[in-house]
Amino acid sequence: MTNGDPVSRTQDAIAAAEAHSAHNYHPLPVVVATAEGAWMTDVEGRRYLDLLAGYSALNFGHGNRRLIEAAKAQLDRVTLTSRAFHHDRFADFCTQLAEFCGMEAVLPMNTGAEAVETAVKTARKWGYRVKGVPDGAARIVVAAGNFHGRTTTVVSFSTDPEAREDHGPYTPGFDVVPYGDLEALAAAVTDETVAVLLEPIQGEAGVLVPPPGYLAGVRELTRERDVLLVADEIQSGLGRTGRSFACEHEGVVPDMYLLGKALGGGVVPVSAVVSSARVLGVHRPGEHGSTFGGNPLACAVALEVLAMLRTGEYQQRAAELGDHLHRELNLLVGTGAVREVRGRGLWAGVDLDPARGTGREVSERLMARGVLVKDTHGSTIRIAPPLVISKEDLDWGLEQLREVLAV
Repeated sequence: MTNGDPVSRTQDAIAAAEAHSAHNYHPLPVVVATAEGAWMTDVEGRRYLDLLAGYSALNFGHGNRRLIEAAKAQLDRVTLTSRAFHHDRFADFCTQLAEFCGMEAVLPMNTGAEAVETAVKTARKWGYRVKGVPDGAARIVVAAGNFHGRTTTVVSFSTDPEAREDHGPYTPGFDVVPYGDLEALAAAVTDETVAVLLEPIQGEAGVLVPPPGYLAGVRELTRERDVLLVADEIQSGLGRTGRSFACEHEGVVPDMYLLGKALGGGVVPVSAVVSSARVLGVHRPGEHGSTFGGNPLACAVALEVLAMLRTGEYQQRAAELGDHLHRELNLLVGTGAVREVRGRGLWAGVDLDPARGTGREVSERLMARGVLVKDTHGSTIRIAPPLVISKEDLDWGLEQLREVLAV
């Protein structure tokens, strides 16, 4: 052990984590102790501007008082019943979430990956029981570059070697097509296709926005072929892009929304599959479930999230600050430091010129200046601040990026 001074506290915490946890993450060398709004403070007392927001799980900021109070109030009442019994928050949660999505039914889970797995099972079951696909023949079309989680089934249709390698044998039944290529997707759909599963914006791939008209074209195609359109809005949904759902930018309503991350307000894990009674009605008691899915604490927090979103203020804030964010970032394109900027709302993928450093190196330089972002795919950094960030703080963070890139 070291001598207990602040720097040593950081070193000790990182060393202990590396010694006693699986090395399945490579976090930046910062140890957060407290957080509020868009700011985090480490064990040394140094403050950092959070421009990642827990990959959109913290859309409403750290320690949001409305969400914390909702959780505290529920903690004093009941936190878990399992689905063996009803509880008094469940009906309100399902009703309000279905109405918010313009749907009819909700199947609650805990994590985003669980929501995706639930969607895969639901789509297959729907294919057999409603569409009439021969048993065992159901297929789902997905996009290259996708990130839907890390379960065995999900990595079976990943094209990311880091996520996929050494996890076989892989689950069959998926057809991978290029993201944004409507012709390739149409060619992949057969009579056995039960669903098309897409991210309206691919987050982990670098905040990739599909070509204009793509999502609308997928919606038309799936409707014509009696195929479910499943929109994974786990990162893109609930205000991040300036709308409640990223699909709204093209006027698209899918057959099934997959929600998570921000639905739990950064307080508890909450996810859900939201669809029609025709689709979710294929499930029967005992065929699928979760001990913690739809628990009272999760429902209480998610209900407060929905109340906040219904005002529209967070969506509007993301749209307005997002326009500002993208204007400022696009000024860096052509300077020799940034090659491309993509995204919508308060969400951006910034492709750096490798000569200025890798995404990891730039993230570490920003951390040294009190700004936290995260890299992906070598030379890309992602920016996704809490929707409550002030314009002044956002501008300060962007100024640190300019200085790090020396432009």
